[in-house]
Amino acid sequence: MTSQDPGSDVPVPGADGSGSGGKTGTTTQKRIVLFIAVLAGFLTPFDGSAVNIALPTIAWELHMDAVTLSWVATAYLLASALFLVPLGKIADIYGRKRIFLYGIALFSLASLLMTLAVSSPMLLTFRVLQGLGSSMIFGTSVAILTSVFPQGERGRALGIYITAVYLGLTAGPFLGGILTGFFGWRSIFLINVPLGISVFILVVTMLKGEWAECRGEPFDLTGSVIYSLMLLAAMVGFSELPGLFGAGLLATALLLLVLFIRYEDHQAYPVLYMGLFKKSRVFTFSNLAALINYSATYSVSFLISLFLQYTRDYPPEYAGLILIAAPVAQVAVSPFAGRLSDRVDPGFIASVGMASSGIGILLLTGLGDATPLWYILLALLVIGLGFGLFTSPNTNAIMGSVEKRYYGVASGIVSTMRLLGQMLSMGIAMTLFAVLIGRVEITADYYPEFLEAVHYAFLLFSVLCGAGVICSLMRRKKAETKP
Repeated sequence: MTSQDPGSDVPVPGADGSGSGGKTGTTTQKRIVLFIAVLAGFLTPFDGSAVNIALPTIAWELHMDAVTLSWVATAYLLASALFLVPLGKIADIYGRKRIFLYGIALFSLASLLMTLAVSSPMLLTFRVLQGLGSSMIFGTSVAILTSVFPQGERGRALGIYITAVYLGLTAGPFLGGILTGFFGWRSIFLINVPLGISVFILVVTMLKGEWAECRGEPFDLTGSVIYSLMLLAAMVGFSELPGLFGAGLLATALLLLVLFIRYEDHQAYPVLYMGLFKKSRVFTFSNLAALINYSATYSVSFLISLFLQYTRDYPPEYAGLILIAAPVAQVAVSPFAGRLSDRVDPGFIASVGMASSGIGILLLTGLGDATPLWYILLALLVIGLGFGLFTSPNTNAIMGSVEKRYYGVASGIVSTMRLLGQMLSMGIAMTLFAVLIGRVEITADYYPEFLEAVHYAFLLFSVLCGAGVICSLMRRKKAETKP
């Protein structure tokens, strides 16, 4: 199927990924798509990592307890996860560029509103709006890239895109610390506005064509509602543990999961095509590996940021400088890993990366007042190296195992696994905070309990990495390709 510019009968070269890279039109289209995806890929992770470094300052100004503070990061992730798969399907039906454009606009507006927040409820509400915008961006960008770049070039393109994501993660702690230290935490969100406007203008003026391989199909509203309620029950349940209400919500989430799978199996046009998991061992185990990887790694920077600023009394800008160690390693490795995954079994590369991350996290299980700074930096570098080796090969394996008409859904699932893993990671941290610290502000009196929670978290994360390596190795040696 050849995608066309909306309202036009003229095919857009390369818009469906079927064109030859040697043609001028197709090459130009690829470069434009990659450039826009790179800018968007930088924007949202920059915001997330910058916010982590500002959390102690936000907690002090808005008087947040430990669990509510965790929700500043989690509300964003939850909103993104709730809408990623439904919006991925909507993008397949109505056009990925259109949904991408709406996402950039909403993310920029929500960032502007964040600068006006004067209470915890306002802050969390605007974070939810940011998450919705982010789901539109991440649910379409990988799908558009996969549509434009053929199999032999896809790993390199994904490697460049993921490098931009890591650059956002790298710049976030450092610039976030500087912005927080000199201009206040609101400046972190204000800087998103001009970046978002720039991407919006580029999409409108330069990105020609549309990608909608499922145009005309009905949208599965019932399945989308069940899916979103399932994720909402799971995440709120984590935050309410160890109480009975939290356990009840988690049980409800499991029931909704069973209901969702059974319902989707009987739909002609499901929001989440379960056949992708049934038909492809590569798709199934690669997504499970991604879920475990993000579950084990995401809240590492969140916990280290709090550790450096609370127990070491480092200013935000100094703590941010330390935290860029992991993203720097990711940036250095990711393009190489992406290119290598075009020639070597991506499952093997991803498994090596997962093992490396596990070793780095294991090094942090004994973190304490006497831990030297060089040791923390070494552990972060090892974690970043592993993450860089894992992500782009694993994404290449996933996207290379599905048909073109499912690129939007597959892209949404890839991002959903990331967000679900990040939510689970934050859920573990929130549960440990709730059990060991309680709903109180983290002050010097509670530093021993805080360190105990950190130790248990890193121990659990290292065990998860071990399970992830096993899962990653269980996929077939060669990724299935559906050109």
